[in-house]
Amino acid sequence: MLQNREGQRVPNVTFRTRVDNDWVDVTSDDIFAGKTVVLFSLPGAYTPTCSSTHLPRYNELAPVLKANGVDEIVCLSVNDAFVMNEWGQDQEAENVRLIPDGNGEFTEGMGMLVDKADLGFGKRSWRYSMLVRDGVIEKMFIEPEKPGDPFEVSDAETMLAYLNQDAKAPESVTIFSKVGCPFCTRAKTLLREHDLQFEEVVLGAGITSRGLRGVSGATTVPQVFIGGQHIGGADALEAYLKKDQAA
Repeated sequence: MLQNREGQRVPNVTFRTRVDNDWVDVTSDDIFAGKTVVLFSLPGAYTPTCSSTHLPRYNELAPVLKANGVDEIVCLSVNDAFVMNEWGQDQEAENVRLIPDGNGEFTEGMGMLVDKADLGFGKRSWRYSMLVRDGVIEKMFIEPEKPGDPFEVSDAETMLAYLNQDAKAPESVTIFSKVGCPFCTRAKTLLREHDLQFEEVVLGAGITSRGLRGVSGATTVPQVFIGGQHIGGADALEAYLKKDQAA
């Protein structure tokens, strides 16, 4: 039976991390003392839900989470430092701090260490998230105990709603571009100036002009989509952002 540990202090452990090819010990106090921290824990790096949704969305919502009082966002998994570092780079998760709980000590101290031997994983973390203030757990969102890998309550949106029900999560943004395109550079600059995280799809990397036309109805770049809505090129994006800012 997984335990909700709200009101308790986080386990006091030392994590073995790698920074610039050197071993660096990081303690629980280094992470939590004097700070408001969102930590989410997941079964494993490179696994489907963790890679497609859990980590990317926390990384995407990091600016709005921090605007609502969060100092740092931490992703923890029972993996070694090498795996966590490579996964973080692969995910381009620059807004999230990835911490390896290689020996499962923190996870065991949280009462979240579970046996996934049936998958060949050994001991891993159950999926959960929590809000920690100065080392004390204020709120936990623990996935329901049922078969498989449920992902219902530990997501970034649920945490944001707990922090501020009126907070607006940013829309997902995708920009189709090509190398050397000055209009693409302008569009990306506009997105960054408005603190909009975006995914860039570069033509030629498995995407052709024909494919772009099938998606957007246009063959020129850039083509920007926000929240599933086709905005268009750099001029259209600038007009959209000005209108949105004035609203």
